[in-house]
Amino acid sequence: MKTRILIFSLLFLPIIISETNCQVTSLNLWPDGIPGFVLSNTYQEKSTIMEGVYTRFEKITSPALFPYLPPKDSATGTAVLICPGGGYSALAFNHEGNAIAKWLNDNGIAGIILKYRLPSDQIMKDKSIGPLQDAQEAIRTIRRNAEKWNINPNKIGVIGFSAGGHLASTLSTHYADKVYEQKDTVSARPDFSLLIYPVITMDSSFTHAGSRRNLIGDNPSKENVRRFSNELQVNEKTPPAFMVHSADDKVVPVKNSMVYYEALVKNGIPSELHVFQKGGHGYGLAGDRETQSAWPELCIRWLKYSGF
Repeated sequence: MKTRILIFSLLFLPIIISETNCQVTSLNLWPDGIPGFVLSNTYQEKSTIMEGVYTRFEKITSPALFPYLPPKDSATGTAVLICPGGGYSALAFNHEGNAIAKWLNDNGIAGIILKYRLPSDQIMKDKSIGPLQDAQEAIRTIRRNAEKWNINPNKIGVIGFSAGGHLASTLSTHYADKVYEQKDTVSARPDFSLLIYPVITMDSSFTHAGSRRNLIGDNPSKENVRRFSNELQVNEKTPPAFMVHSADDKVVPVKNSMVYYEALVKNGIPSELHVFQKGGHGYGLAGDRETQSAWPELCIRWLKYSGF
């Protein structure tokens, strides 16, 4: 394993040297101030570092981007915003973040990890839109930096795992929602979405209860349940999706992916759903685990077939 170095600066979060030999500078997502921010002296960000890299975050107060860029001679121009999962209570930043960025880089794709705020009444005026604010601004930031990062601004997608899949599908269906004051007219619409064992719905009969509770509370309004049940928000402008789920997932029922896929098909959106017989939940790239380990190659094939 190549050496990783942490360097601290007044302007940026840590600079990390990764296994891909690419320098990754984590960028402050809101340099001019976080929208809807509430000051709390008791809410403190927590991070876990192993072998010089972040592997987990909790109670996030400093949302940021970690751009992993492939070498220019192998870059395809495609970029993917990465949303790790964790039930909207933590971020599984290693196997659903760092490993995903490296896999994308190995295929000539920029992988940009989003350290997004986890919904909390302690630091947000409206916790239900906090993660979406970060995701919208993340896509806009990537587009603003497209030329500098050797990215095609029309080939920027999002990948999300579990609750990160809910955020990715929320971004895909609520990209035009005005959840903060924009400083320009740059679009927050992802060109495609990759949803891996995603939470999709807030319907209590088949949602992930922890994600629902953390995002919209114990007794949410019917309006918020519907608003963040993303299978109900799909329309003809929703981006194409590649989806992966396992039939034996006991954490997030496979029905989540199935209802989103059905909504995409109903609206004529080109999409692909792979339901694997086994695999459970939270497997990231899956390694050599059962048949679901085929999903990364299937995903790359879908991206190529779809022109991304």
